[in-house]
Amino acid sequence: MGVLGHIELKKVRQKMGFQRFTTCFLLTLCILSQGLVKGGFGFACNWGLRSTHPLPPQVVVKLMKDNGFKQVKLFEADPGALKALGNSGIQVMVGIPNDMLESLATNVNAAIAWVNQNVSNYISKNGVDIRYVAVGNEAFLKTYNGRFVNATFPAIQNIQAALIKGGLGRQVKVTTPLNADVYQSDSGLPSGGNFRPDIQDQMISIIKFLYQNAAPLTFNIYPFLSLDADPNFPKEFAFFDGSAAPVVDGSITYTNVLDANFDTLISALEKNGFGSMPVIIGEVGWPTDGTFNANIKNAQRFNQGLINRIIKRQGTPKRSTPPDIYVFGFIDEDAKSIEPGPFERHWGMFNFDGSMKYPLNLGGGKPLVAAKGVKYLPKQWCVMSSQANAMDPGLADSLSKACTYADCTSLSPGSSCSGLDTKGNASYAFNMYYQTMDQRKDACQFNGLSVITSINPLPPQSTCHFEIMVDLGVHETRTTTSLGAPKREIHSMVMLVSSFMFTIMLLSLCI
Repeated sequence: MGVLGHIELKKVRQKMGFQRFTTCFLLTLCILSQGLVKGGFGFACNWGLRSTHPLPPQVVVKLMKDNGFKQVKLFEADPGALKALGNSGIQVMVGIPNDMLESLATNVNAAIAWVNQNVSNYISKNGVDIRYVAVGNEAFLKTYNGRFVNATFPAIQNIQAALIKGGLGRQVKVTTPLNADVYQSDSGLPSGGNFRPDIQDQMISIIKFLYQNAAPLTFNIYPFLSLDADPNFPKEFAFFDGSAAPVVDGSITYTNVLDANFDTLISALEKNGFGSMPVIIGEVGWPTDGTFNANIKNAQRFNQGLINRIIKRQGTPKRSTPPDIYVFGFIDEDAKSIEPGPFERHWGMFNFDGSMKYPLNLGGGKPLVAAKGVKYLPKQWCVMSSQANAMDPGLADSLSKACTYADCTSLSPGSSCSGLDTKGNASYAFNMYYQTMDQRKDACQFNGLSVITSINPLPPQSTCHFEIMVDLGVHETRTTTSLGAPKREIHSMVMLVSSFMFTIMLLSLCI
């Protein structure tokens, strides 16, 4: 939707009386839609950077442009990503991680320094079209047990003060992405929506402040998580094709959970005197692997329905004007924390290398297209030797090593590789470690159980895929970015921590 007072085009419902005026009118409409409606009619996405072998930022930005994405949200002010977005025509929401909230809340000078370094600098020197600063990410999430609650609003205030001091108060707006768990409905219907009592005061303070500064609220809504967390959740209600049993709320009928969830928020805003508050959907999408409901079929179905809504400019029953919707996510992240579940590394519309997972119609018959110019490591894999014994006592330690430092989430129950036998599981794990370690020769030494092969080990008619990683060395000779080798050390630590429990689970399945 058009937020922060942006002008909305009125639909023309009468036919032009003279044919010679038609071309001029349509041309004018196109010009206005680009100039007056925020973001035009393009798509918006989240670009996560937790990858062991990231694509060069320039390749990712080109991929966005090739597929009509005109807005992007970054979870951190990554220099490589921001520089690549310079003069791209893509509007940017740049995020501030939760672990920075306390320092920004208690020190306005820290906020000024952050804005100078990560906003003013990239706007002036690189031509980055930064429109929003996202202060924190789901900071009021219940699982954080109130850790960030008291710091969020002061941090927002200080960042706003820093933007004003930098002369960016009109150009760049502050917001804070929140999870949908900040509101609830005692009646179970959207009309009963209100904010959680434990954070009611903080929510109203934030909403009032943002409203006074012509800034939007940002909320993340996940139909997938509703389905995945509740075995009794009506599956069809998670999708958009009208096959679900409707939920009737007074005079309004809901046929999908996104509309119902969003309107629960609108009801909460109305109850507290902010019925006209602009709202952005900061994250919504569907993963393709890691658990039973996370698969190609469901993700394609959900995201095609979501894209159709965006193209049609479809709102919800309580708000006919559609919100800006940032699809989550753009590319898979194999080093992301899996604390919420193994599916966390598989939210991307594209695979880690920018290849397509499934086709999508982007409107007017325009198909989704893959990344171009991607370079890969050699076509070789590390697999369990045909001479090795699946009962070898060293296999458990080898699997533990591989899946602690590499991404084995596709082996999770219900996932794309869950049908492999013990040797298949071992081969998958060995190969993921080997690829993650850049195919180093010593990365395929698992107590004599493994061997390097040039024959693709993919089982016949399997949904599983044995990866070959992006060649970082080739790309690094073309461009130096912060997404290269140094960052992989940080991401490896994230993987080490988040994969420990998964490794224990895998061993119980394989041995």
